[in-house]
Amino acid sequence: MSFIFTVSPDFTPDHLSGWYIFNTWLQRQTDVSIHLEMYNNFNDQREAIRNDKVSLIYANPFDAAMLVREKGFLPLVKPAGASDEAIIAVNANNPIDDVARLAPGIKLAFTDDPDVKMMGMIMLEPGDLDTSNVQGISCDTYVLVAKHLLRGEADAGIFLAEAFDGLSDMIKKQLRILVRSQISVIHHSLMIGPKLLERRDEFQKCLIEMDNDSKGQGVLESLGFKAWEKVDDEEMQFMIDLMDTLSI
Repeated sequence: MSFIFTVSPDFTPDHLSGWYIFNTWLQRQTDVSIHLEMYNNFNDQREAIRNDKVSLIYANPFDAAMLVREKGFLPLVKPAGASDEAIIAVNANNPIDDVARLAPGIKLAFTDDPDVKMMGMIMLEPGDLDTSNVQGISCDTYVLVAKHLLRGEADAGIFLAEAFDGLSDMIKKQLRILVRSQISVIHHSLMIGPKLLERRDEFQKCLIEMDNDSKGQGVLESLGFKAWEKVDDEEMQFMIDLMDTLSI
């Protein structure tokens, strides 16, 4: 029997091959048949989750709540020293230098990455901006958010900080960051579903020790990570509760 592993669609495209390498490594370490399935967008991925097709997932913080509460997933690990942060950016030629100066009615580009959009909208509150008084431009990727800013089709954009930092230097030189969040306790997590829960301790141990040998280090490097660190149930519940509070 083969189990489906998937990755939140907001991952940095440069690391696509890294996830396939990681999947191969994980199969060899656990002797479990795992198929990596990449979905084009959040809706397609959530449909697969609802239909109980997914057994392993590198999940964004917003979806983690649904996975735990509705589908019985539990956390395994998170990238060591990493957290999810959001950035509000504008075209470098835009004279606005403070989110408080952004006016109602602006064109705002974002992806359907829910936790990042939520953090971004919180950071726009000093300008008295919310979903009711901005013109939203929904994009499939953060690269497209950047393109809308560069072309003058959007006044501001919301980025996952990791995705913004991963843009080419040429693109970043043409953009300017207005604000970067510093929440520090929201993060993506590798999570395991009901069909594999009996192997949770084995998977967790394997991942935590991944950086102990050169092959494991090389795979981690292909993902842009230094190591995995354990996420216990209490930490996951704290993050879920925080996400609930922020979304009110």
